[in-house]
Amino acid sequence: MDPFARRRLGRTTIELPLLGFGAAPIANLYAPTTEAEAQATLEAAWEAGIRYFDTSPWYGRGLSELRLGAFLRSRPRDEYVLTTKVGRVFAPPEDMAAFLASERGWVHGLPLNHRYDYTYDGVLRSLEQSHVRLGLARIDALLIHDLDTDNLGEERTRRHMDELVAGGGYRALTELKAAGRIKAIGAGINHIGTIPQFLDVIDLDFVLVASPYTLVEQPVLDGEFERLERAGVGVIIGQPFASGILAKGPVEGARYKYQPAPPKILEKVRQIKAVCDRYGVPLPAAALQFVLAHPLVASVIPGAYTPDEVASNVRLIGHEIPGELWAELKRDGLLRADAPTESRA
Repeated sequence: MDPFARRRLGRTTIELPLLGFGAAPIANLYAPTTEAEAQATLEAAWEAGIRYFDTSPWYGRGLSELRLGAFLRSRPRDEYVLTTKVGRVFAPPEDMAAFLASERGWVHGLPLNHRYDYTYDGVLRSLEQSHVRLGLARIDALLIHDLDTDNLGEERTRRHMDELVAGGGYRALTELKAAGRIKAIGAGINHIGTIPQFLDVIDLDFVLVASPYTLVEQPVLDGEFERLERAGVGVIIGQPFASGILAKGPVEGARYKYQPAPPKILEKVRQIKAVCDRYGVPLPAAALQFVLAHPLVASVIPGAYTPDEVASNVRLIGHEIPGELWAELKRDGLLRADAPTESRA
């Protein structure tokens, strides 16, 4: 596969390269990253040819947007695609000591509190804050972020979904799109059931699927991707390495869905890796190319902590994978029989 070949994102006018850059790691995901390290990684991505960058106010509680914007401001704006997210608004904590003692998300992020807000004013405020952090006047697309039961629980999800629909959050997004301030409206998808939850009440242009479609598991093939296809909704894959286990392999401490991988997943990945090893294919190459084989998928956006990881992602997408590998995975029950695996441009 050519990592820089372009595909259209669903029914939008946006064309994305197969390989983009997920900007969570440069915001101290799991461990601190210095400013110099973050900028060196972004420089390596640009020099390698990457021209799609995805970020979020939540990544590092604003740090990802600050660092990414500092880098992109000196690059020609028409040469890259930029997406970020809405759903949270940030402010300094009233009690810093209490905040530092209790905050568990983004331990190494900025010292800012957040509140969820999917209302009309909340969406516009979130976007305004993103523009300021990025220092950029144009964002290509916005995603509704973390509006799901895994993150909020059922009651809060219902309440915030009501904010999005009845409270005007979605109306704000459609007005931004109609005014030409963004080109597309998307939503982040972390678990099964979220796609129909959105499509039942609003129109989306694309979704960013962060967990339910990887080389490990593909539950969205049970009707949810089919519904996206009928609606003309495009897909970006945000976690091709399933939080890390498909990059590092089934080693002690490997993460799956942001948590330590359970024994069942470790064993399945061991078996997948054994098949890959027999064909001389790196496990992460299979992980990246598998998700890109689906006809709905326009781009994949693995993160990177270092310039070497950027270079590795570029090489892995270009690594040749024989069709026999996919056939064996399906034959052994390690991959769904209905999962698309035929390589495409």
